[in-house]
Amino acid sequence: MNLDVLVFSAHPDDAELSMGGTIAKLTHNELKVGLIDLTRGELGSRGTPEIRQREAFQAALTLKAALRENLNILDGNIQRNKENLMKIILQIRRYRPQIIFAPYKNDRHPDHMDTSVLTKEAMFASGLAKLKTFDREVPQKVFRPQKLFYYMQTYTFEPTFIVDITDFFQQKMNAIQSYSTQFFNPKSTEPETFISRPEFLSYLEARSVFYGFQIGKKYGEPFYSEEKIELDLAALLKIKE
Repeated sequence: MNLDVLVFSAHPDDAELSMGGTIAKLTHNELKVGLIDLTRGELGSRGTPEIRQREAFQAALTLKAALRENLNILDGNIQRNKENLMKIILQIRRYRPQIIFAPYKNDRHPDHMDTSVLTKEAMFASGLAKLKTFDREVPQKVFRPQKLFYYMQTYTFEPTFIVDITDFFQQKMNAIQSYSTQFFNPKSTEPETFISRPEFLSYLEARSVFYGFQIGKKYGEPFYSEEKIELDLAALLKIKE
């Protein structure tokens, strides 16, 4: 199955927190979006890997993603090595997306930074004809996506562009709430974490409002591109060719 977009993240819930509204907007417009988690989040203080996997699938259904897979790399130990690089290349060549998303290169969590670097390296390497990969013993064809965009996690950056998610903000929050073990629950007896505090979900909304305001919308999600992006004035001004 070919996909339009492939989103790589270090842990289940990273994609929803950072760009859940954008994913919902893409799928609403009949684009096929795949979610690839590198780890199962097994070092997380709350829940279990098995519960988080069920939560991740429910969140993917809420966002209407075409698929969700996990590369089973060790949580807290995403090594920038050939083995992990090849795992990501295989996914890119298998699903042949036109656009891929990854965490921004600088963040609070080292796993996020390692995922960012690995994804960038894999995007380039997936287009190298002399680098051979096999999918179920079948040689894969060379393929390189057109664009790589980075999403925001804990640390902020000056965005290259902002996506209006006003119509999809509630869908994003519904997907996030699928991770019932990870976020605030007054009945929970598990340890409090950075994201389980009650203020965290309010912070997410405030950040969406902040970036939405910058583009004249209610809610927005910020992204960064290392390459220049063409502005289609005809589409912007709704000019007919």
